[in-house]
Amino acid sequence: MGFMDTGLGKMIDSLEGLTALLDGLPSGTVCAIDTEADSLHRYKESLCLIQFAVGENSVLIDPLALENMAPLGEFLKTAIVWMHGADYDMTMLRREFDAIPPLVYDTQIGARLLGVRKFGLANLVEHYFGVVLSKTSQKADWGKRPLSAKMAEYALNDVHYLLPMGEMIIAELREKGRYDWFVESCDAARQKVLERDESKEEPWRIQGSGRLDRKGLHYLCSLWNWRDGEAESWDRPSFMVATNRDLLKWSGDLATGNRVQFPPHFRSDRRRRLEKALSEAEKASPSTYPTKVKGLRRRRDSDFEHRVNEMLTVRDKKAAELDIESSLIASRAVIESLAIEDEGSEGLLLRWQRECLGL
Repeated sequence: MGFMDTGLGKMIDSLEGLTALLDGLPSGTVCAIDTEADSLHRYKESLCLIQFAVGENSVLIDPLALENMAPLGEFLKTAIVWMHGADYDMTMLRREFDAIPPLVYDTQIGARLLGVRKFGLANLVEHYFGVVLSKTSQKADWGKRPLSAKMAEYALNDVHYLLPMGEMIIAELREKGRYDWFVESCDAARQKVLERDESKEEPWRIQGSGRLDRKGLHYLCSLWNWRDGEAESWDRPSFMVATNRDLLKWSGDLATGNRVQFPPHFRSDRRRRLEKALSEAEKASPSTYPTKVKGLRRRRDSDFEHRVNEMLTVRDKKAAELDIESSLIASRAVIESLAIEDEGSEGLLLRWQRECLGL
């Protein structure tokens, strides 16, 4: 048997079923794809579900049951794929197939270029079709089998509306003369995922760690490694052990000699391992503490501020004229880089963004 009937659609759970699904679909087929993973429930994130739509047909593909998804990988090499908020889904496809489809169109990018301010998938489905989608399975455990009827419905809805929505968005973009902006933006988003380095050498340098001194960074590294070990042995996401905010606060307190109040719900064995990690950290020589990463220090003189404000004024005026968010044209950080002429700053903007700024 090639698929399992969920009651709402097909669940492809065998190589035979996957081959039958893709057989006869020509090169350059337009399809819609979404993915679900178990990052909220497991230590190591796994691809748990692929939602796939062609024409009016929507199905679920089960990577947990399929030992070989090569036919899908081959199909995607020439497919034109619609996604929503595509960065995550492209990342998952890259991990699974070591490639991303050559053309990926993102309904979220298109909607934002049209000036839509609420651009979540549910918002857009309601905007274009007047349908209110349920969000009850948003944080479900997609690694569990069988899927409940509610989960299957939620998953299928993620792709059911994408193709007709994409046609509507493209028609509006052409009408407003922004279709080329859309294509350029989608291509840049795809390239960003392809070029992203996922092998972080120092993963413990979490957002906010730049405010810590070297001693604080030392404690942060120890706490991060302790948390990572706990999460791996428990097979749960690290935030379930302790949040990044917790680690930053504890590191700052430890570095300044303040008393740290660890959560009372920690099991005795977990607390013992934490105390051992901190005891070893205390014995380390200051010469071994991590170095601070030096950020770019910009010359904030009056000329610099004038150039920044001048570009912000141009940006905001153009955004108001186009009725889009000003950050779509350029963020303040990008404008500051342009104002001080940082090396490579010209490459931070797409062609259409430069035109909007009059550059």
